[in-house]
Amino acid sequence: MLDNISNRARSLHQRALVCDITVPWHEEFLAQDADLHAVMGRFRQAGVNLLSMTVAAVDNASETFRLIAKRRREILSRPDLYKLVYSVNDILEAKRQGVFGILFHFQGTHPFERNIDLIEPFYQLGIRQALLAYNERTFVGDGCHEPEDAGLSVFGRYVVAEMNRVGMLVDCTHTGFRTSMDAMEVSTSPVIFSHSNPRALFDHERNIRDEQIKACADTGGVIGINGVGLFNGASADTMVSRMVDGMVYVAEQVGAEHVALGTDFMFVEGSAYRWYYDRAYMYPKGYSEPPWLFVQPEQIPAITEELVRRSFSDAEIEGILGRNYLRVAEKVWK
Repeated sequence: MLDNISNRARSLHQRALVCDITVPWHEEFLAQDADLHAVMGRFRQAGVNLLSMTVAAVDNASETFRLIAKRRREILSRPDLYKLVYSVNDILEAKRQGVFGILFHFQGTHPFERNIDLIEPFYQLGIRQALLAYNERTFVGDGCHEPEDAGLSVFGRYVVAEMNRVGMLVDCTHTGFRTSMDAMEVSTSPVIFSHSNPRALFDHERNIRDEQIKACADTGGVIGINGVGLFNGASADTMVSRMVDGMVYVAEQVGAEHVALGTDFMFVEGSAYRWYYDRAYMYPKGYSEPPWLFVQPEQIPAITEELVRRSFSDAEIEGILGRNYLRVAEKVWK
């Protein structure tokens, strides 16, 4: 029986289009000698075909353009390894060519500053999704740790409308409850939570409530389940099962077609955790002293096996691993 499960999982994982829709890669998260190619190689070895990379967070516009330029140079200089993704066809072509697809996203709207005219140029450079807020209050709305939990601002409504217009995915991870609910109400395109876990399973302000899960599904979006021990209570030995618990829960609430994979893996080997120590106000409670526990790329095939063990169908598993996200991208990207 175990051999049958493992064989089915291996076959599924190999033929699936595996998309990890959140992997932070930013100087603040990394040691100076962090090797992009080595870490991306770990994902490729794990059978991942597409990765959405954080290229900016609380950076201003000028710094963000510099960061994008650096990442574009690193990726475009190795066409034998990578394909920079702008469309769903690019994703499918990357898998056919046997190269690794990479797309970009922002963890926050700071790069837009207070100028919605910046949204389209960033989209043209490859930014395909952006969080509305990262933990704290912004001009757009409140993050998930703001005690007042104010809703989407007037400016934020313009931001959502412009993201809809140009084709950039509205991402409500790290965003406050009311702001996210407002955004999902006013958005004319599917909205995602790229790396969020159910609060019903682990009570952390960073996790999302059932109302948010259902509202996201109502827009046609997906919820990417992450692998951060702080947000699911996992140990190194239970990370895979805890992640799949989250996938099962969301599937039971709204259907497996609204589940995705957003590991939030942070390569922190040698990191000084500057983002945590320099901005402690962004992590007011629910965060232990580093180091933190993250799912590892090498554990991703085990997620497929656990999904098989939990009796998901082949079509449901292929959807969770990547096809669900592609369906949403096809509806939103222009």
